[in-house]
Parts: sequence; C-alpha cells; structure tokens
Amino acid sequence: MVTLTNHLQLFSQLVNWFMFFCITRTLSNSLETVLTVAGLYYWFIAIESSKGISVISKQQASSYQSPHSRKVALLIAALACAIRPTSAITWLYVGLLDFIYIKSKCRFLFLEVIPIGAIVLAATTFLDWWMYGSRVIVPLNFLKFNLFSSGGDYYGTHVFHWYFTQGFPSMIWTFLPLSVFGVIKSREWRLSGLIAWVLGVYSILGHKEFRFVLPVLPLALMFSGYFLAAMSQFKGKNLHGKRHFSRLQLSVILLIITNVPMALYMSLFHQRGTEDVMFYLSKEAHNGRVKGVLFLMPCHSTPYYSTLHSSLPMRFLDCTPSDNKGTLDESDRFLMNPLDFVGEVIGNLSSFSHIVLFESEERHIIQLLLHDSFQEVRRFFHSHFKIDRDLQSSVVVYSRRDVL
Repeated sequence: MVTLTNHLQLFSQLVNWFMFFCITRTLSNSLETVLTVAGLYYWFIAIESSKGISVISKQQASSYQSPHSRKVALLIAALACAIRPTSAITWLYVGLLDFIYIKSKCRFLFLEVIPIGAIVLAATTFLDWWMYGSRVIVPLNFLKFNLFSSGGDYYGTHVFHWYFTQGFPSMIWTFLPLSVFGVIKSREWRLSGLIAWVLGVYSILGHKEFRFVLPVLPLALMFSGYFLAAMSQFKGKNLHGKRHFSRLQLSVILLIITNVPMALYMSLFHQRGTEDVMFYLSKEAHNGRVKGVLFLMPCHSTPYYSTLHSSLPMRFLDCTPSDNKGTLDESDRFLMNPLDFVGEVIGNLSSFSHIVLFESEERHIIQLLLHDSFQEVRRFFHSHFKIDRDLQSSVVVYSRRDVL
C-alpha cells in the first residue's frame, strides 16, 4: 500500500497541468517550491520519526531518520526564506505548530534556529552587497515593498477570496475533489491546515498571482495521490464475464484526459509568440541584420538578453512603480494612446532597426510605421483568447527597409 501510495502521489505531481506548466520555469517561486517540499520532508522525518503520520509513513520516517534531519530542514527553510522572504509564512506555521513537541526548546532555538538563520542571512547579505555594489538588505526591501507599502497592488489586485474560489482551484484543476477527500480520509489536519494557512495569509494581500501559492500545490496533490491509493481497494465489478474498469482506473484516465492536453496546450501554444519573436531576433542579430530593437508592448512581455545573446541596444516600455499613486507608467500610457505616446516619448524611430508589438496595438500606429520606412517582416501566433487585455493574437515584427 505504501509503494502504491508513493507512485500515485508522484503520478499526481507529474500529471497536474499547472505543475507541468510552471515548475520548470526559471522563477524564484519554482525554486522556493522545491526547497519547501524538501524542507518539509526532512522536518517531518525529524518530528514524526517516532509516531509517523498518514502521508509520510512511520516505516519511512524511521528508516530514514537522521539526527541531522532537523538541521537540514532548517537550512533548507532558511535558504527558501532568503530566496523568497514570503516563504516565512510556511515555516512560521510549521515551526510554531511543532514547537510544543520539541523537548529541548532552548537548545533548538539558540543552537539550531538562530545559528543556521544567521549564517544563511550573512551569506546572502554579503552576496547581495557584492552584486549590487552597495549595502542593500534585500529581504527588508522585499517586505517593505510587497507587505508594508502594498507596492504589488500597482500591478493589479484581486478580491480577497480569489485564491480559494479561482486561483488555487484552477491550479489543482480536476485533482481538487480527490485532494479534499484525501484530506478527510487521511485526517492529516496539520498539513491540510498548512495549505489553508498559506492561502489565507496570501489572501490578505491585494496583489495575487498563481505562482505565489505554488509551494503548497505539491502538498495538495500529495493528498490526491493518497486518496487514489485508497480507491485501489474498490475493484471493478465482473458482470456477465466482463470486467469493468475500477474506480482507480477511471479516475486515472479522467485525470490524464483533463490535464495532459491542457498542460501541452498551455506550455507549447498559449502565448508562445513572445518567445518565438526573440528566437527570430536572435538569429537575425547573429546574421548582422539587427541594429536596435524597440518593444512597444507591456513591460516584461518578452525575454531579453537571455534569449537574444547579442549586445545590442534594446528599448522596452518601463513599468517601474511610482511613489505617487495614480501615476501612469509608460506601458499604461502607450496602451491608452499608442500614437501620441510614440510621438511624444519615443520620438525618432529610425534609431531602431526593428520594432516589435502586439497585433492589437499595431492598427493604431501602422501608418506611422509605414511613413518612417518600416515594413512588416514576420508575424508570430501568440494566443487564441485574451487574458487581462485585448486579444493579443499575434506578435508582429517591423523592420526598416534599409536593413532588409
């Protein structure tokens, strides 16, 4: 039963569409998720080795028990918090809840938590000072901007219940009912409470994104795998000599059908134009046909030098938050009135050899582009449906005629 549970929990992680879509991306949240899962693994081995829990069996905990498991967990937790200070939300819950089970509390605090935390903080602070060239406390700035000043709200807000009613259900998708039943059957209220705690705390913040709660998605999927394993005891009925699919088999088929196509579509087709255009520009730059690029699209729409691999001048619309609330950034100003913005802010377009923009804005400035001797050279598919703006169906590349 233990082996089957492990296999089905792994199945849940691999098949879930959002894990496939997001965990492979070079986001700090992806690394935070990996560290959180690894840290919790070692933490529960240290705390639960004597009694075991439903989702981490007593046999596993005792067989892998190590006197250093708790220190390893604390080190991983400290690294997670250094990378994403909001990871402290997870570890505050875990630490305080299990603190009552720790016998030598003073030893735990003064010989484990504080030394490990201080070493990681000192190392990351030194690295930040070295890379920034000034004495910057990055975690403090992170908390100041995102928590104390609500700077994240500048990029949009959602209603307080969004994570519970839309965000997390969209991430876990058709695994949701299995996860709920897994929580009920396992009676592992501590881990399920951690999921609710993280979703609840993040709900307080106005700015919400799917990736913020990615670290608790593997935990929810773990419960799905647990319930799938429990379903294995129900065999398919044998009627008239024909054996029907079992509940487990039907559930696995349903999960594959509802997740794999979505994972492939979202990863291979949806919003791919902004990457395709950079691969195209990289090849053109390698052949010496790119002198400078202007991106007339919302900031952070495309990769940058990490994909271009050429030291060329590029200009994208700035969306740096302003200290004055209500001040529009370049991205907002361009979307409100593309033609006036280009004339007032960008000015002479001839300093760029290529201009990249979405099809939805192209129609507003196409006459200006043609007048300044630009012509369309490539058009890349981007999306079948809109997300938070007008439909950005294509990414269009214009080039000056004299560089063709």
